[in-house]
Amino acid sequence: MSEKLPQQPNNEEVDLGQLFNAIGRLFERLFAFIGSVFKGIFSAIIYVIKPLVDNFKIVVSVLVISAILGYIYEKSKDPIYFSEMVVKPHFDSKYQLATNIGYFNTLIGSQNYIELSNIFKIDTSDAKTLVSFELEAGPESQNDLFIEYDEYVQSVDTSLVDELSFIDYINNRDLMSSRLFAIKSKSTKIDIFPHLQKGFKETFENDFSGHQKKVRDTLAYIEQESLKMQLDRLDSIQKTYLEAIKNDSKNSNLSLGLGNVLPLQEEKTATKEFDLFLRELSLRRELSLLNKTVAEENTFYDILSPFDKIGKKDYSFKQRYSLLFPLILLVLFLFFFLFLKVFKFIKNYE
Repeated sequence: MSEKLPQQPNNEEVDLGQLFNAIGRLFERLFAFIGSVFKGIFSAIIYVIKPLVDNFKIVVSVLVISAILGYIYEKSKDPIYFSEMVVKPHFDSKYQLATNIGYFNTLIGSQNYIELSNIFKIDTSDAKTLVSFELEAGPESQNDLFIEYDEYVQSVDTSLVDELSFIDYINNRDLMSSRLFAIKSKSTKIDIFPHLQKGFKETFENDFSGHQKKVRDTLAYIEQESLKMQLDRLDSIQKTYLEAIKNDSKNSNLSLGLGNVLPLQEEKTATKEFDLFLRELSLRRELSLLNKTVAEENTFYDILSPFDKIGKKDYSFKQRYSLLFPLILLVLFLFFFLFLKVFKFIKNYE
């Protein structure tokens, strides 16, 4: 009789089984870790709010009293009004604007009302009503952002464009990247805001922006003269070319040209009249665009939306003392109870 030898298990099946078991144990540990994290967060939240529950009556009583006191204080204070002015600075005057906003707030904080009255050409009593100034990015549409990104793409190297998408460009923009700015002014006087606009004139018309404007005007004048000169020379070439056609010159190698404008060569099969016409249109378009830019940016800033004659009442959270006082006390309660627990733990630690 032949004896049957026991069959050895397949090595590949054993390896796969061990691999699946290892993956299963790895997932179990991962889920257990995630569960422990959530459990720890939940325990920490319960640990923080537990003192409030244990002292519920005291906490509620104190919060109600603080809300009443906050409401009384809120009604006893003079209401604060605000208004916004949207401006479009030119010649990099936006940097001086940001600096001056900080300077105005410093004057308000130091109660230097004489300097404020000199800057804004208002009475000292009106200057005392100023609360603060804020500078924010002005309203911009999605189309404006696309145009700005397109100008950025054309101004930088192609390799950099591939690394910075439109989304990355928008996310990396800071306040100074904006073209429009909203100046927010706060005051306890409801109708002071229109009188503040004159004070911002000197903010934009500073030495640096004045120098930038002179440089722009000089370069624009040089370019205008260059374009006019090219148009005159082109007109002269057109007249000469038409005269040559009328005379029906027999010289097939007749060549007329001037500088970098357009070489003019008589040909029997085709003429250059249309090319000359297109070149003239291009030059006139450049000249018109240049004149338009100079005319539109002939001032240091444009006011797109002035300050309102009557300000709006400020209902921001900072002015809602009936909510602010209870919140502050609630946070103080939590820190106090945590401090007691930490103190007790350190005291009993061996």
